[in-house]
Amino acid sequence: MKDYYSTLGVARTATDDEIKRAYRKLASQHHPDKGGDKAQFQAVQEAYSVLSDSQRRQEYDNPRSQAHFAAGPGFNFDDIFGMFGVNMRQHQARSPRLNIWIGLEDVARGGARVIALQMNNTVSNVEINIPVGISDGDTIRYPQVSPDGGDLVITFRVRPDPRWHRDGRNLTVDQEVVIWDLILGTDITMRDIMGTDLRLTIPPRTQPGSLLRLRGRGLPASAMPGRHGGPAGDLLVRVQARIPNDISEDLLAAIRLSQQ
Repeated sequence: MKDYYSTLGVARTATDDEIKRAYRKLASQHHPDKGGDKAQFQAVQEAYSVLSDSQRRQEYDNPRSQAHFAAGPGFNFDDIFGMFGVNMRQHQARSPRLNIWIGLEDVARGGARVIALQMNNTVSNVEINIPVGISDGDTIRYPQVSPDGGDLVITFRVRPDPRWHRDGRNLTVDQEVVIWDLILGTDITMRDIMGTDLRLTIPPRTQPGSLLRLRGRGLPASAMPGRHGGPAGDLLVRVQARIPNDISEDLLAAIRLSQQ
């Protein structure tokens, strides 16, 4: 069994706040968008998804014999209640229930997933569809897809993301730019959650911490029953100032002179 405490670099007695601080530090350090290692980033997310949930942490600390499943592309579940904190239980004889952790990219893209579901010592591949725009805690019943011919009931949990903050359909992201670009204005290229390159215009005299809006570049409208329709959300970019390290003494002198 993987050592999630070692992955986050915390003691087994770590508090929730200590686990959260360690996760944020490591997730920022290893995030692929910042040049980090993707495998290490996924390992950090995996560890946090388990240790940040009190029930899953208790199950991890006190393992017991339970049913398990693995999943195909997009999940990478490798062992019992492992990688993204899967928790399966029998609700009724013909309606197995389980929890699955997904990421915000899964929320944005949706689509088919294949999971290997073990019941009664038999492993069967089951295909499910994740609706676009699903919310944390949404429960979906998949009729007659269980290996025994019954319904499969899945509750989806959305992992916290160190880069994207979700508010309904809107997403907020921090973007660093050099301070001169905030002062003088410029156009920069950045990517949305779907990986699409976008051009963001930064007006002259933009204050650090300002939110710039890219309409329709957030999450798409929900495909969950009863929530159809409506526009996609917006992408709110919080611009943060970065001071260059190579500012010349002549420029510093000119700035000082301009402040007199």
